[in-house]
Amino acid sequence: MSAMGTEQAGTRAERDSLGTREVPVDAYWGISTLRAVENFPVSGRPVGGLRELVRAYGEVKAAAARANESLGLLEATRSAAIQDACQDVVDGRLDGQFVVDRIQGGAGTSTNMNINEVIANRALELLGHAKGDYAHVNPIDDVNRSQSTNDTYPTAVKVALHRELEQLCEEHALLTGAFRDKAEQFRNIVKVGRTQLQDAVPMTLGQEFAAFADTLEEDRHRLREVLPHLREINLGATAIGTGITAPAGYREAVVQQLGALTGLDLVSAVNLVEATSDTGVFLLASGVLKRAAVKLSKICNDLRLLSSGPQAGFGEIQLPAVQAGSSIMPGKVNPVIPEMVNQVAFRIVGADATVTMAAEAGQLQLNAFEPVMADALLESVQWLRAACQTLRERCVNGIKPNEPLLGRRMDESLSVVTGLTPLLGYAAAAALAKEALAEGRSIAELVREQGLLNHEDLSQALSLEKLVGLTSAVVRSQSL
Repeated sequence: MSAMGTEQAGTRAERDSLGTREVPVDAYWGISTLRAVENFPVSGRPVGGLRELVRAYGEVKAAAARANESLGLLEATRSAAIQDACQDVVDGRLDGQFVVDRIQGGAGTSTNMNINEVIANRALELLGHAKGDYAHVNPIDDVNRSQSTNDTYPTAVKVALHRELEQLCEEHALLTGAFRDKAEQFRNIVKVGRTQLQDAVPMTLGQEFAAFADTLEEDRHRLREVLPHLREINLGATAIGTGITAPAGYREAVVQQLGALTGLDLVSAVNLVEATSDTGVFLLASGVLKRAAVKLSKICNDLRLLSSGPQAGFGEIQLPAVQAGSSIMPGKVNPVIPEMVNQVAFRIVGADATVTMAAEAGQLQLNAFEPVMADALLESVQWLRAACQTLRERCVNGIKPNEPLLGRRMDESLSVVTGLTPLLGYAAAAALAKEALAEGRSIAELVREQGLLNHEDLSQALSLEKLVGLTSAVVRSQSL
């Protein structure tokens, strides 16, 4: 690629193997980016909106410049200008220049060239040359030296996804802590547990919320297990993994430099041909994200159900009222925050299907569909992180129990009869439950009346500590 003289006001002419085109004179991007913008008017969402991907790509290019300079392939002044330009990319000063659509053909080549051109033109500017004067800093010969889209793009995606997942795990931990705080607050509040939406056995509201917290904690561990796999990269593989155009020593040097720049313990894949063609790590990350999203969505289903009503539903907890719920029904308040989380989960499930199909569609030595995988994965992590934060701040922290209602229901509940089955047998306990329901009387009253158990055995069997499985818990007293 070489620059031509300006032929009309406000533009500069650039040439590639397909011909000559006019590029806005002030644009840091060039002809390859222009063609990509024209070819892929798809989502309307530019690569520049993926902050962590742009940041990671800037670091990849800086690492390459350092490695090339150390091997005598890039002159020091030119390398320094490229690295300074990369720092501007890393710092977000040029995000608006990354204008290619996230969904693109070419396995990410358009993104790579957008990056190359922006860095080259910023480096030219820093050296006192005009944009497009590629004789001094060339997007391909200098910025892209010893590289290919096929090793730089997946490497940048992995670094970006690693950071996004770390941020998600931090927010996930805060949400887990919010549920644990509620579990502690609710630990002495007894309620009826349910299976298949039918009354089952007693439990505490604290136990219910502690289960939510443990569910989240388990998923956070699974998310963190993905991180080491993302730190295995194929940088230095170039086109298909054979390392063509990358000199001896470059692979080791560039991985070491990128590790230093990112602060990540990066390792080179054992088999670069395999690593260039295989996208299994993206499948793994997507599957774990889907799991975390689906399980969080299930928790939100429970929150909506437990708070339903408030008069004609379960009404056991009260969610914070954050906005009016209806344009026609005065006073109605809806569980809008959990509903939002549900919809994020639905979207992540769809994104997982996208990643699955894209991974399957790879052919031979390369998967051409990494751009849609990157978009789906990075967006999924961002949405799930935002959903976790909003759920914590605008819902979980403000949840309150309806203790009077829970107390009445426990007083009236037949669920305690399960505690008598070891002493009376299943059939006798079932008959007691049927009689109590028909006559509107308590289980304990019928047992005493029929002389089925002495006072001590009955009290022990129906003690709330025993019924809820807490051997030394202090729970709110109920009349039996």
